[in-house]
Amino acid sequence: MRRLTPEELAARKKRNLAIAGALVAFIVLVFAVTVLNLKRNMDARTEAIAAGQPVGYAQ
Repeated sequence: MRRLTPEELAARKKRNLAIAGALVAFIVLVFAVTVLNLKRNMDARTEAIAAGQPVGYAQ
């Protein structure tokens, strides 16, 4: 096994940081979509209750 040059080590570090950044961005995106969907469902439920419509899963 050969030793990596300082340039190769720097390139590896940049690549790892880019992958980590992309992973964090994806996690934030999934979290944001989940929160927005939960808010949309809570708003729809509130509107249904205000309109006197039945809510829940047992309909």
